Amino acid sequence: MGGALPRVVVAGTGGDSGKTLVSLGLAAAYCAQGLRVAPYKKGPDYIDAAWLTQAARRPARNLDSFLMGEETVLRSLRANAAGCDVAIVEGNRGLFDGYRGASTAALARTIDAPVLLVLDVTKVTRTAAAFVAGCRVLDPDLRIGGVIANR
Repeated sequence: MGGALPRVVVAGTGGDSGKTLVSLGLAAAYCAQGLRVAPYKKGPDYIDAAWLTQAARRPARNLDSFLMGEETVLRSLRANAAGCDVAIVEGNRGLFDGYRGASTAALARTIDAPVLLVLDVTKVTRTAAAFVAGCRVLDPDLRIGGVIANR
């Protein structure tokens, strides 16, 4: 997508990894700093989108490459983030999960955004590093900009 709008995709290694909590926390923290946040949720999801709406103080939109197609995703991102300082996209399920390539990773590549990967590290130590390394090897073109070890 290019452009000057800072954006990040918050992805997880699976459901219940902490993506929603991290996305809400980022949105609320940026708003508390006076920034205008454009919130998005990957996929057809109304519950997380409603929470993101509250945290960002503006309507959250859904982005889904499978249902919308890449061009519509890009148009929606541009249109709904106009005048905003940052866009936060909460992924769904695991980073690479999705029907016919419509994963959170694919969405991150489409919108040219780095990924903030949230790992549930309950009862895990060095294996967490292997998980991250595996994600990097599986898709070397994906920009993993950071990792949050949750729990």
